[in-house]
Amino acid sequence: MTREVRAVDAGQPETVFVALRDALAGAGPAVVPKEAGGRLPDGSTDRETVAQNVALVIETSGSTGVPKRVALSADALLASAAASAGAMGGQGQWVLALPAHYVAGAQVLVRSLAAETEPLYYGGGHFDAARFAALAGGLTHDLRYTSLVPVQLARLVDAVENGDREVAKALRRFDGILVGGQALTPALRERAEDAGARILSTYGSSETAGGCVYDGAPIGTTAVRAVDGLLEVAGPTLAEGYLGDEGRTHAAFHEADGHRWYRTGDLGSVDEGRVSVFGRADNVIISGGEKVLLDAIEQAVRSIPGLEGAVVVASDDEEWGQVPVVVAPRGTGRTDGGGLLREVRALVAERIGRAGAPARVVVVAELPVLSSGKPDRVAAARLADGSGESEA
Repeated sequence: MTREVRAVDAGQPETVFVALRDALAGAGPAVVPKEAGGRLPDGSTDRETVAQNVALVIETSGSTGVPKRVALSADALLASAAASAGAMGGQGQWVLALPAHYVAGAQVLVRSLAAETEPLYYGGGHFDAARFAALAGGLTHDLRYTSLVPVQLARLVDAVENGDREVAKALRRFDGILVGGQALTPALRERAEDAGARILSTYGSSETAGGCVYDGAPIGTTAVRAVDGLLEVAGPTLAEGYLGDEGRTHAAFHEADGHRWYRTGDLGSVDEGRVSVFGRADNVIISGGEKVLLDAIEQAVRSIPGLEGAVVVASDDEEWGQVPVVVAPRGTGRTDGGGLLREVRALVAERIGRAGAPARVVVVAELPVLSSGKPDRVAAARLADGSGESEA
């Protein structure tokens, strides 16, 4: 049994909401939320078909530029929504502040459908703290939630710290704020909680129907294990696989110990049920013969005041092979020449080792981001190779 696929413009999240409602009920085609209107990949049309149980297809090139089309069943999506509600204290009303073509945004809509509540839509454009606060004021349910990426949370916290009482009031209205997409620094979390926000740091992916680990604890019946230092996830929220790519599906999903597991590609550990994520296994470079984990360096760099939004990427080097480079937006105010680089190198060398000390800091007018709000690491790497505004 198969069903047709319908491409829906994610710029109209209300339309995606209705299409998902029909898809989850089995009364409509599977939904592919598109960043912009147009055809499906490879020139296919809405007459493309998928398995009958597939309700949602998430397409993304990812922050590293590797495209994928993840097929999620109605059962997986609803299992994720139920697990999330259990972890957050119940079903409620949501503010959608993320693009609907990414899994975190689509799941806000699925959770709303499961709760039989009407979400509030932020819409397109630059994320503005005052605009978000005004929208949050329209929430009417007893339980109120939203899902953000760290850069959005940082803008809200900045506004609160600059004396915006309306934003402060809005933050405190939420019974839970999911923060995912990239690592949430302890410093930003502390600032947000000081502002009265109730934060849950999430870990997951399109392949797990969104966040499946909240604050280090698997939600619902999700199971997480580490195999040779790499995290694997099992449970009812797993995707069916990748459309049109059986090879990638078989490489990522496998049967073991009576369960179907997803190989996340993330380095991490599980200690007495608590999950720690160290970073992407494919975000490791060899510098001077030593393995260097760029995600660990980035986490250290972001602990430096003014560099909370920086990213760390690899750059080719004739002497060392590859070296870490920090790319930071000019708006951080940290452009103090060689002094900044010395501070960064000293901190990273102390925490991670001398091989991880960045070779340079590139300051750019604005850090490139994907529509999801995540850093565009491919574009940032190009800037690191010499296109930045200034360099330390």
